[in-house]
Amino acid sequence: MAMTVHCDIVSAEEEIFSGLVEMVIAAGSEGDVGISYGHAPLLTGLKPGPVRVIKQNGEEEVYFVSGGYLEAQPYQVSILADTALRAGDMDEAAALEAKREAEQALANQSGDFDYTRAATQLAEAAARLRTIQALRKKSG
Repeated sequence: MAMTVHCDIVSAEEEIFSGLVEMVIAAGSEGDVGISYGHAPLLTGLKPGPVRVIKQNGEEEVYFVSGGYLEAQPYQVSILADTALRAGDMDEAAALEAKREAEQALANQSGDFDYTRAATQLAEAAARLRTIQALRKKSG
């Protein structure tokens, strides 16, 4: 039996996952990180994208986070996300529409245009689509 750590994935709205896992893989602010049993203490920002959780039985679950923080301790991993969704609950049509709207906003800049907000929305929509596509590839 593999060594496990306790993992919590929480958003501002709800706790989305809590349980024992063999590994957590996420897109940290400095690059992808993989956390398993005995990991050195770590605190990193998260970029929008998938968080892969490999459970005790080897089953893999994928979640989408729009950003937030990951804290690793030798026996526990906590992900505090701005928004967290089960990847299977994501709507591809809505993600495509959000991406199109963000691209259109960037193309049609007006006087009160907030470039940072539009760029953030575009990055989040693209990350949602990457998560959906990765799930589709994985499932065949």
